[in-house]
This record gives sequence, structure tokens and C-alpha cells, in this order.
Amino acid sequence: MTNATAYLSTPLGLLELQGSDMGVSAAQFVKPAVEAPRPALETPAAQVPDCLRDAYRQLRAYFGRELREFELAVAVAAGTEFQRRVWATLPGVGYGRTASYLDLARQLGNPAAVRAVGAANGQNPLTIIWPCHRIIGASGQLTGYAGGLDRKRWLLEFERPTVQTSLFG
Repeated sequence: MTNATAYLSTPLGLLELQGSDMGVSAAQFVKPAVEAPRPALETPAAQVPDCLRDAYRQLRAYFGRELREFELAVAVAAGTEFQRRVWATLPGVGYGRTASYLDLARQLGNPAAVRAVGAANGQNPLTIIWPCHRIIGASGQLTGYAGGLDRKRWLLEFERPTVQTSLFG
């Protein structure tokens, strides 16, 4: 199994993609240079490893407003059983829609697990692909996003032409 990395330049900064022959395992914004090394440029499309080409192409299409739903082979090894259940619900919150942490907890059959849902959401290894930016506070406020609230706000505005506050769909 080959482990590979590629970088995609986005309007929100550099996105690091990781994966293997099994699928994409991580998509995370590169932290500032103080916290992590930062390549000067994105990986040229012709040099993206085969195992990451679909993720690279689909993320590019997303930022080009040509794609709303990802169809990728995923190979995430991290996470507890509960985190994986939370992450599995995220794609159900469709493009241009939002749901609350409480909505997700109810979807999972445990309305008391709001904080645990929030914590799991914060550990999402596939930002944008598993759209944790679409999860907001019960009163509509923007709360928590591993990539920063400015990025979350930008992503929601980016999808705004069709934004409808609604649970899944």
C-alpha cells in the first residue's frame, strides 16, 4: 500500500490531501508555517499520485462550482466507532444546507450527545469532503470548525446560492 500526499491551492489556503491505493484518508487545510511546513505551491495536476487524483479533481471542481457531492474511495483509519457514525452522517447534509449539532445527535438516536457530536465533528479528517462546515449551533450561530470560523463562514457563503436551513437532504 502506497501512502501519498498532494497539495491543492484553494481560495481558503492550501489543502493537504493524503491517501493510499485504498482511497483518500485525509483532507486538511495546512496550518500556518509556524505550526507546519508549507509547500510553496500546489502539486501540479500531472504530478498528483494516482490514488489522490479523484479527490484532487473533485475538490477542484467543488471550488469551481462544478461539483456539489463527492464520490470518492475513502480509507480513513482513525476515529472511534462513535466518531465514524458522526462522520457518516455529514454527507447527508446536502450542499447549501445546514444542520445543527442537535440535529445530528437526534439522527444518531442520542439527543443528549450534542457535545460528543461537536467533538467528533472537530476531528473530521476529510474537511469539505465530509462537510462538517455545514453543522451549526441550534440557534443558527457558527460554532467550531477545525479550519477556523472564517473558513466555515466562507464555505457557507460560497454555497449560499442554494442555502436552506434544513436537516439532511
